[in-house]
Amino acid sequence: MLSVKGHCNLMEKTVTGKCINQLWSVLLPLSLFLFMSALFFDFSGLKHGILIGFSAKAPKNSGQIRPAVVDECVGKYIYVHRLPSRFNDDLLKNCHAINRWYDICEFLENSGLGPLLSNSGNADDFPNNSWFATDQFVLEVIFRTRMKQYKCLTNDSAMASAVYVPFYAGLEICQHLWGFNASVRDAAAYDLIKFLVAQPEWKRMGGKDHFLVVGRVTWDFRRMPHNESFWGSYFLRLPESQNLTILGIESSHGADNDFGVPYPTYFHPSHDSEVFEWQNRMRRKRRHFLYSFAGADRPQDGGSIRGKIMSQCRDSGDKCKLLDCDPGKNNCKTVNVMKMFQNSSFCLQPPGDSFTRRSTFDSILAGCIPVFFHPVSAYRQYLWHLPKEHKKYSVFIPTDYLREGLVNIEKVLLGISEQRLLAMREEVIGLIPKIIYANPSSKLETIEDAFDISIREVLHRVEEMRRETVG
Repeated sequence: MLSVKGHCNLMEKTVTGKCINQLWSVLLPLSLFLFMSALFFDFSGLKHGILIGFSAKAPKNSGQIRPAVVDECVGKYIYVHRLPSRFNDDLLKNCHAINRWYDICEFLENSGLGPLLSNSGNADDFPNNSWFATDQFVLEVIFRTRMKQYKCLTNDSAMASAVYVPFYAGLEICQHLWGFNASVRDAAAYDLIKFLVAQPEWKRMGGKDHFLVVGRVTWDFRRMPHNESFWGSYFLRLPESQNLTILGIESSHGADNDFGVPYPTYFHPSHDSEVFEWQNRMRRKRRHFLYSFAGADRPQDGGSIRGKIMSQCRDSGDKCKLLDCDPGKNNCKTVNVMKMFQNSSFCLQPPGDSFTRRSTFDSILAGCIPVFFHPVSAYRQYLWHLPKEHKKYSVFIPTDYLREGLVNIEKVLLGISEQRLLAMREEVIGLIPKIIYANPSSKLETIEDAFDISIREVLHRVEEMRRETVG
């Protein structure tokens, strides 16, 4: 017979065995459920370690593994420096003092786009509320406004692939270009560099991951050393500035860190459809003039070829349209220039005060094939935005040939076959999205504009420099 103690032990073992069996009957299904849930869990709801949403579902094809969620901004994050307001916002507040020749304030409306041109009563010429009286020297303002809408901004500079410096260099120097000594013209540049060098972001790559936009030609910031009476400031010749990537409407083709980007045009679309509609409109346009020129003579400039161009245009009769932009004649209003370009097959783009012209981009916008007379006017400038094979979209006539009377513009252009002309025009019309700056208040969906291309190329350049530094 069993003792009471033995009987109790036997009952205890029996109960324990039953409990273990019952426990396993619960744990096995639960483990299987958790394993299957983990296998087919939708991790897209995880963001920064926080579960946003839960989805436990099998994939449509059980043989496929769901791809991992990828941060689309990796390699694209940009940190924007918070500069003292004297370098940007204060300039806008005191806009009446920027330009001594005309009041730029009205052109700073609409985030730098200027007043709507459709409000001038020319709605048929400038449709869709996408056309503005944009000043050629306000790209800094337009670019900064677009940067505020950039999808991959970060407040953590350690995450950034590049650092944007929102300095309105062109507006600042414009206040002091005339009638001020070199120390005044250079003051803001020295103060900016002092500020940047003191920031932790500078120490990472010595400023090589920094970029900024200048809204005036590069020569306004490249005064020769030891020549204080010379034009402009010393900003882009400072040693620290050599590490910055500079985007400007006209670059110094001899500087490795200086890159040309398109002048702002009058067209700032809000939707892709507006771009496509305009391109189609330019394709359908009947062009009554073989070539045209909008500009003023430069009789005081002994090297200018403008006088010869204007003379040849007049000699061509109804094959050439001339708009004399002498300040006293008031001929070159926006609507007049754009109408002329739209009615011309070729648009002449000789150098003026500098090698480049805003008119180049106005002519491309109008589907008019540009004719250049100097390689620095485009071919060595806008490497990111215009084709390397310049014969596809333009005509080149050497300056010396024209100056020495060795070439007739009309004959050169008439020598281009109809088939080639149409192909060149289509190439030019295809360039329109690449040379415009979209309206910052909206976003183009499928089109890369001049801003998008510039940012992409800056990031690529910085990444190459980063690899060289690490390597």
